[in-house]
Amino acid sequence: MIRRQFLTAALAAPMLATPALVRAAPGDADAPIKVRDLYTRARGFSDLARSLDGERITVAGYMAPPLKAQSSFFVLTGRPMAVCPFCESDADWIEDILPVQTKRVVDPVYYTVGIDTRGILSLSEFTDPETGFVGQMRLTDATFGR
Repeated sequence: MIRRQFLTAALAAPMLATPALVRAAPGDADAPIKVRDLYTRARGFSDLARSLDGERITVAGYMAPPLKAQSSFFVLTGRPMAVCPFCESDADWIEDILPVQTKRVVDPVYYTVGIDTRGILSLSEFTDPETGFVGQMRLTDATFGR
């Protein structure tokens, strides 16, 4: 099914569509997606993530404490994290994360404040040059706000 057919069907039958289905539809980039919706239970890419690869989307979450000061990179998490999940050996590893690359240096947001991050979803291997963070999924050309 192509995107236009999907969107037409979703708009034609709003009473039949679930809120999650409408929110997550390709092309509905203004409605935030949850970080966990981009992964399967086995920690692979969800069908939703695969359908949105290369699209500008909005993802709701929390900014993890920065890996490096004065960086244009941060990690978006599905739940608030008081400590950097990658810096503390006793911290639980968080499974629903999304690395974010911005055009400008990031002013950190307090870890309990929810943010909406908007950028282009990329499902490809990368290494952030500033922090050395390695991943398979990220948002690029991103902006964020409360």
